[in-house]
Amino acid sequence: MLQNILLTRRWPQEIETKMTRLAQGRAALNFNNDDLPFTRDQLQEALQTSEILCPTVTDRIDGDMLSAPSVVTKLIANFGVGFNHIDMQVAKAQGIVVTNTPGVLTEATAEIALTLLLSVARRTGEGERLVRAGQWQGWNPTHMMSTQVTGKTLGIVGMGRIGLDMAQKAHFGLGMRIIYNNRSALPDEVADRLSATHVSLDELLASSDFVSLHCPATTETRHLINAEKLATMQPHSFLINTARGDVVDEVALVDALQQGVIAGAGLDVYEAEPALASGLVGLENVVILPHMGSGTRESRTRMGQCALDNILAFLDQEPLPNLVNVE
Repeated sequence: MLQNILLTRRWPQEIETKMTRLAQGRAALNFNNDDLPFTRDQLQEALQTSEILCPTVTDRIDGDMLSAPSVVTKLIANFGVGFNHIDMQVAKAQGIVVTNTPGVLTEATAEIALTLLLSVARRTGEGERLVRAGQWQGWNPTHMMSTQVTGKTLGIVGMGRIGLDMAQKAHFGLGMRIIYNNRSALPDEVADRLSATHVSLDELLASSDFVSLHCPATTETRHLINAEKLATMQPHSFLINTARGDVVDEVALVDALQQGVIAGAGLDVYEAEPALASGLVGLENVVILPHMGSGTRESRTRMGQCALDNILAFLDQEPLPNLVNVE
């Protein structure tokens, strides 16, 4: 009997074509042809009709959904690295294995983090809006003055693959001094190469000109950056978030930006995507992007291939390449 595979969103065409060919005779492949986020009811139905479910970060799969007696899903092959949108504890208890796509979006996400850093520091969004609106009256010595980035201190919270790549780009490309906060210190040879110093979170926030978040979304990191932590940052400093939206208390961030507690922020992720905290859109000292960190053709194709590898291993009853919970 064929197993049902359901993709909750459309994947790169190259991967869908390959998946269709490789699944032939082994699985029935189903697509979300509308390519709109599933509602809760649609996700619940998907869990009840698909042995293999392929969600994305927009699909909130909670414990109640996973523990329903009619669930037939045995593999959740997540299209993405983070899996905080899935109740992993209940999935494990129900015998549902979960995989992800690590290591294939590192460079793309670090590029967006660096883009946000440069954009908010150099006020490029403001400048472009001015020109497009026909309000630019020509160059003058004090117009659109901004913050130089070269040689400044970058504090990185979470020194995993993406944080490390961000550090390398910033240090070797812009001569930035690197300090970081992580559960464990970098190997000496890596730290020496980057001249990177392991510090506490409070020291990092107080000492950095730019703070870039690259930590995972967990119960411990929810609202890691709150009003109290924002108050320890320097008034001229900037916050960059390409990690997960709920790592930052968005309401507190809006207040800090309005009150001049920090100079600005660059955001690619939000607490209640696609909704934004009230007041955020109207601020000129924040650059806001639509969660496009991994959004290169190369990265998204590699993500799809990684997810496909997990699915094929499951169908062939082989060890799963990127298992994130224990069977």
